[in-house]
Amino acid sequence: MGTTLFTSCCLSLRQLHKDQICERRLLHEKGGGRSGFYVAATRGCGPTEEEDRERPVEFLGRRCALVSGLSLASGMVFGFPRDGLAVKQGLLAGRIPGLSEPDEKGWRTYQRPDDKSGGHGVGWSPIIPYTFKVPEGWEEVPVSIADLGGTEIDLRFASSQEGRLFVIVAPVLRFADLGENARIEQIGPPEKVINAFGPEVIGENVEGKVLSMEVAEHSGRTYYQYELEPPHALITATAAGNRLYLFNVTANGLQWKRHFKDLKQIADSFRVI
Repeated sequence: MGTTLFTSCCLSLRQLHKDQICERRLLHEKGGGRSGFYVAATRGCGPTEEEDRERPVEFLGRRCALVSGLSLASGMVFGFPRDGLAVKQGLLAGRIPGLSEPDEKGWRTYQRPDDKSGGHGVGWSPIIPYTFKVPEGWEEVPVSIADLGGTEIDLRFASSQEGRLFVIVAPVLRFADLGENARIEQIGPPEKVINAFGPEVIGENVEGKVLSMEVAEHSGRTYYQYELEPPHALITATAAGNRLYLFNVTANGLQWKRHFKDLKQIADSFRVI
């Protein structure tokens, strides 16, 4: 196993050196009689005799550092199976389990894991975790950058029987400069918030679709709660840190009629902690 890892490291380092030679040659020959792309294509990016002689000493230093790092990683992965698997899983972007075991009523609590990828741009603080409850049968589903909310959709859940939900986490600075500890009240009253952000949630103007608006407070944080129709949707909005959180629970007409009680309980359970 050690021999295999070492061989892989050597091949990777050889390719790295080859790529560096390509880059140097493209920069050196740019503007000459032949284009850099032509040189790369005809020579295959292999080292010339001159480049072989001029191989920088510092590259060897970087090679040693890289091999040392790979050796340390291999010890974590191969020497300690459980820890190694945890490290590998933590590096995977996207979904990381955050669901608890079912309680006595079959409901599970989701809490956004600290290691879940996301951040929505360099310079933003880590996303403050949020939590909500779902009955048995609800599972996390992949988020696509092609979604209506783009990269600001942080999470999706769905149940084939009951409906769907998603969480939008948007930088408050997009709408107002409220510092690092924004509150939903600073953004505006319930009417202003739903008119401004409702279209991001349902994909259309919310005028004439808002059936009810409520204001709730939990652990000192204010939440605006809305029911819309059509489409059938329960939206919860709040702010924390430098982000606005929009929690949307939605369903088709039949699901809404049969499972409204559960859908309302899911919507009411949303908290930013």
